[in-house]
Amino acid sequence: MSTPPQPPQPADRPAPQPGQPAPQPAVPAQPTAYPYPSPQSPASGQFHAQPTLVGQPGLLQPPPQPGHPYAQPPLYAPVPAPPAGGGGAGRAVLWAAVGAVVASAAWAAGVFLAGGTGDGADLRGYSAPSNMCSGADYSSFTDEYPQNDASPTHNSLKDDALDESYCSVGLKKTGSSYSDAYLTMQVDLHRSTDPAPEFTATWSNYGDSHTGYDVSPVKDIGDEAYLVSQDTTSGSTGGSRYATLAVRDGWVTYTMSYSVYLSSYDQDKDPPGLADVTDWLKTDTRATLERLKD
Repeated sequence: MSTPPQPPQPADRPAPQPGQPAPQPAVPAQPTAYPYPSPQSPASGQFHAQPTLVGQPGLLQPPPQPGHPYAQPPLYAPVPAPPAGGGGAGRAVLWAAVGAVVASAAWAAGVFLAGGTGDGADLRGYSAPSNMCSGADYSSFTDEYPQNDASPTHNSLKDDALDESYCSVGLKKTGSSYSDAYLTMQVDLHRSTDPAPEFTATWSNYGDSHTGYDVSPVKDIGDEAYLVSQDTTSGSTGGSRYATLAVRDGWVTYTMSYSVYLSSYDQDKDPPGLADVTDWLKTDTRATLERLKD
């Protein structure tokens, strides 16, 4: 931070002429960061605010502190004095005006500091179920993986700022002892902040922050949606296939992800291709979003 200029020192001042009063030291204009017409420090010697009588011009307009390089203009406009002889009516008008100004400023400051009133969340009728595994639709995958997961994982969160529900399901083909693939689903109801900017930044740029992934926008699902996918399989003995459909509808976000990992130990040597998986993700996401509005 730069140092404000200082007044000349005594050695730099010319000697006063006989019979003439000694010149007063010049106080340079102080720099200010405030964008409006530059408020300057008061004249030398006026280091304390003077008492102001009720009804006189200047009420609620204390002067800035002397020598402060970032003195700010008053928060409230000066309230005009009531007409002479106005009596009680004049004072009532005065204090009504003062109250209105102060209340308006306090409300504006509260909204600014709190970031809004908190009641403008665009949730569009969605709710977050306590059990996402029973609340989501993933029926498109059952033809390929007909065996049910006996113990899927699910959890949920209820808060003034966020409602969230999550589910993870193991997918099994007929005769499999262990999960051949995995499916996860999560819905978030953002009650305090609009998720749109961060959602767009995260998913539209996913390929930049995660090497080897393909990203494409998906139309006709919510306000915006992105499909992220990757296929690193090599024959039937290694690699993985992954696909996520991420959707934002108002202040609600939903993701549905599929993943399969191949190795020489896996029973499933022929997992479904990404084209089939992405079609299932789109179908079941649309059905789930409708179900979450019931």
